[in-house]
Parts: sequence; structure tokens; C-alpha cells
Amino acid sequence: MPCFARFLLALLPLLLLACGDGASTPAATAPSGAIEEIEIRVGDLVFDARAAGPAAGEPVLLLHGFPSSSWQWADQLEALGRAGYRAVAPDQRGYSPGARPEGVQAYAIPNLIFDALGIADALGWARFHLVGHDWGAGVAWGVAAVAPQRLLTLNPISVPHPDAFAAELADPDSCQFEASAYFDFFVQPGFEDVLLADDASLLRGIFEGVDPADVDVHLRTLGTPDAMRAALNWYRANVSRETGLGGGSVGLIDVPTLFIWSDQDAALCREGAERTADFIAGRYRFEVIEGVNHWVTEIAGTEVAQLLLEHFAAP
Repeated sequence: MPCFARFLLALLPLLLLACGDGASTPAATAPSGAIEEIEIRVGDLVFDARAAGPAAGEPVLLLHGFPSSSWQWADQLEALGRAGYRAVAPDQRGYSPGARPEGVQAYAIPNLIFDALGIADALGWARFHLVGHDWGAGVAWGVAAVAPQRLLTLNPISVPHPDAFAAELADPDSCQFEASAYFDFFVQPGFEDVLLADDASLLRGIFEGVDPADVDVHLRTLGTPDAMRAALNWYRANVSRETGLGGGSVGLIDVPTLFIWSDQDAALCREGAERTADFIAGRYRFEVIEGVNHWVTEIAGTEVAQLLLEHFAAP
């Protein structure tokens, strides 16, 4: 091909942008840690979400836990976006006002799994990296069990494999049985009013070590009785100290898996974390972040982001 023709071909994308025919500007497609707010429609539900990174970047879905919001992933969204990934963190069922169906059973774990896959479908993602913390980790384990072909990697944080968790929870002498005593309160009718009373003082106290400004962001999502009731319905529909998460066996997970656990987590004990290896058939990496409590994505945000980037890039 003559040199001049090659020059014109190289120049063509810039000419199209100058004429207003391009889909985006170079700034919009370049890797960036800037967090944007988007909406994602899945059937009749509309999920609010935060996103970062170029639209064509390798996709990452991040699922928050209780009583957090998508803002818990701010550090990871920024790091993943800068690295060129397209990272999206939705406010999940009940947390998004447009995705808050009535009734406890609307929050059963199969519906939560369907939401995660539906969000990926709405974003046009055939395969994606999946990250989850707390309840988001429980959903992530479920997605890996029912649709492993959709996942590039699985990255649960804090919550062990559900079968490992259930085995520990079934032992009344275990650390986990005692640590999960709060389940009995969370499932009580009207407990949302207790958590929100006195400017949500009890709820704020749960976030030990988290910047109060970040807690305020979570409360803008979760600080109404309707939102808190829906969030607690995740517990009411799915857990007890007798059945664990969802009440059914998940079985072996055959997806490249990184499990992150922090050794000062008062809600999730070491035994279940270490037992998780027994339920992974594929490549597995277990990382312990020392000296950090349950709120690991915020208190150790940089370290969590680095572990995720390493795992995503692993051969």
C-alpha cells in the first residue's frame, strides 16, 4: 500500500471525530479512574450504578454488601478504571429505588443471582470478572455455581464458600455460630426502625474504622425505612443460623478464584475461610489481609485493588 494511503487510513479516525461521527472522544475512551453514575435496566427494574474505565475495557462487576452501597468500591473503581478495565458497581436489589420490589421472597438468592447476570447482559458482557463483598460475595458464589461459563474470574471477599460457611454455622460450638448471632435480630420484623433510630446511630456504629463521610454516602442510599427494610429482606429471605446462605448446597466451583479475607473480621471466622479451599476445583488463591476488620474494601482499599489486578492478569 502506498505510504500516502497508509497515512490517510491512520488519520481517518481523527477526521471522523472532527466531523462529529465518532462514538466518543479520545478522553472518554482512555483509561480513567473517574467515577460516573449510570442506570442499568433489567426487565422492570432499574439499577443505579457507579462505573469507571473505558467502555471497551475488560469488564468487571462489583457487588456490594450490607449495609453498604456501590460507594464501598470507590477505591477499586478508580484503580480498575485507571488500569483500563470497565468496572461497574450497581446498588443492588432493594438499594436502588427503581429496583425495590415488595415482599420478602422477592429477595431470595435466585433473584439476586438473576440480577447480577441480567446486569451483565444489559451491559453487553458475555464474560466478565466478578467481585463481591459480604452479601455481594454470597451472590458471586451463586453466580459461579450456576453460570461458571460467564466468569473470567471469581473474587469473593470476606464471605467463604457457602458450603464451608454452612458447615461451620451448623456447629453450635463453632466461632461462626456465635459470630452469626446477629442474624436473629436482622430477621425480626421492624428491625429497620431500630437501625435507623437516633440518626442511624446503631447503623453508624457498625462501620468501625470507615470514614464517616463514606458512611454518609451509604446512608444516602440506605437511610430510609423502605430501603433498609428491603436490604434486611436479604437476610429474612435467605439466612438462618441453621441453614447458612440460601439453605442449599453450592458444590464445587470451577472458576479461577481469589478469596480475600481479613483476620479481624468479627462476623466471619477463620475456620470457614480456610475450609473454602475444599470447595474449589479450579485455580485458587487465598489472601489474608492482616489487622483489618470486615470493611476491608474501604480500610484496605489499595491492597484489595492490587490483589484484584494481579488476579485478573494471572495466566
